[in-house]
Amino acid sequence: MDKPSIILVHGAWADAASWNAVASGLRAEGFRVLAPPNPLRGVASDAEYLSSFVSQRTDGPVVLVGHSYGGVVISNAAGSLSDARALVYVNAFIPAEGESIFQILGGSGSALDVPDPTTVLDIIGYPGAPEGDAEAFLKPDTVLRLFAQDLPEADGWLIVAGQRPITLSANATPTAAAAWRTLPSWAVVGTDDLVIPAATQRSMAERAGSKIIEVAGSHVSMVSHPEATVEAILAAAANVGG
Repeated sequence: MDKPSIILVHGAWADAASWNAVASGLRAEGFRVLAPPNPLRGVASDAEYLSSFVSQRTDGPVVLVGHSYGGVVISNAAGSLSDARALVYVNAFIPAEGESIFQILGGSGSALDVPDPTTVLDIIGYPGAPEGDAEAFLKPDTVLRLFAQDLPEADGWLIVAGQRPITLSANATPTAAAAWRTLPSWAVVGTDDLVIPAATQRSMAERAGSKIIEVAGSHVSMVSHPEATVEAILAAAANVGG
């Protein structure tokens, strides 16, 4: 029986390299792994890009894995992919229809839900931006203390240097689809996550009926504790079969 392809979708302030340890663990188990770029430009366009990528680069069943904002993208993209069989959310947003990231984080206790966002983010313009839109980068201190606080400081500085920004509009746009309503899902909850508090992660995962695996990790638990994410993906893949 053929194994499903595993598609790893990074979130904001990251790139495909954030999945390196997880990808290595999955390849050791014989899986084909792809970690496409996530444009981080907008919910609809990012989901469309992912759907196009998966349709053209894979053949057969796939398991979609999303970290953070990547959870929004896989939730919106999976419905247009007939080969999507399971979803895995890693320290991720699992939105219902009509929910945005800003809405989910509001009042959650997130370190990013602050009266003045410029205390934790650097917000800058970008060419071709719609009126009022901008890109958000994490300030170095935000990365080191709040985003990846369980990584060695040297690794945190690599995140600071290489982070890919997300647009404000991507965070503000309501999700249009919730693929978890029709697909089985798993959720890795980082209990030390300061960006999406563990209680918020659990609430979304329980609403989705996700099978939950908890790990004492920061928002980037797939980097600091990749074994938990690998465990969740293997469980999802076993459920898929061929």
